[in-house]
Amino acid sequence: MVIKTLLAVTGPGLGKADLRIAAHLCEQIEAHLSVLVVALAAPPPIGEYAATVSDIWLEQRQENMKELEKRTAAVSEFLAATTISTDLSSEYQETSSADDAIGRRARYADLTVIGPELLSRDTLKEKAIEGALFSSGKPILLVPDGTKPTLRPKRIMVAWDSRLEASRAVRESLDLLVGAEDVRIALVDPVESETGHGAEPGADIAAYLARHGVKVTVDRLPSQGRSVASTLREHAADTAAELMVMGAYGHSRLRERIFGGTTRSMLDSPTIPVLMAR
Repeated sequence: MVIKTLLAVTGPGLGKADLRIAAHLCEQIEAHLSVLVVALAAPPPIGEYAATVSDIWLEQRQENMKELEKRTAAVSEFLAATTISTDLSSEYQETSSADDAIGRRARYADLTVIGPELLSRDTLKEKAIEGALFSSGKPILLVPDGTKPTLRPKRIMVAWDSRLEASRAVRESLDLLVGAEDVRIALVDPVESETGHGAEPGADIAAYLARHGVKVTVDRLPSQGRSVASTLREHAADTAAELMVMGAYGHSRLRERIFGGTTRSMLDSPTIPVLMAR
């Protein structure tokens, strides 16, 4: 995938940090930046007190729209001061439909950047991630606080489990992998299987990437009682990886929300930038 357009999602109450990150990434690869400002509408009152609070609710929604206008104006001012190609749009959405609205916008970008400010906002974060992953067909880039993201990483770790989602993530990040100096294929507790990793876990994906010119090493990692996510995080730190590539939601979203899972753990606590696709 050649990245020509990045999408940044922001909202009222957020600052400039995520915008600066997205703009820097665009400068780095000479890409276009699309920014979507999203305000979530106050939920309507229900129950026996709905009639008495309806005026308050309407006032709150009007205030939400004013905040959206103010935030959009501030973002427009920020973008005008940059030297990159940009566009700006805004959405006032019910919480239940915000993910679809974000997903529709993300279809016209190659990558949606989820910066540290957005990661700190539970509801808007969830809507942006779910919209981009499930309604756009495009990958996302998680950028945790305190990290220095780059779209020209020298060291990349690929979390490989032989699932369709992991294969999609590798394909979406192939240009980045080809340009890296060191790519580690990390397999946690791999098992030989005709329907999974094959007779030699990691060999097939390593051969595929090598044919593209990727400088690849296969690391088979024992979890030793740790979670898969913890094992991957530790290995990323040990290998000084600048980017992790992984598939998202090999299990259903509901199952991961209830029982936990690698995707959910990475979304909640990323330690380095993570490119996710499904």
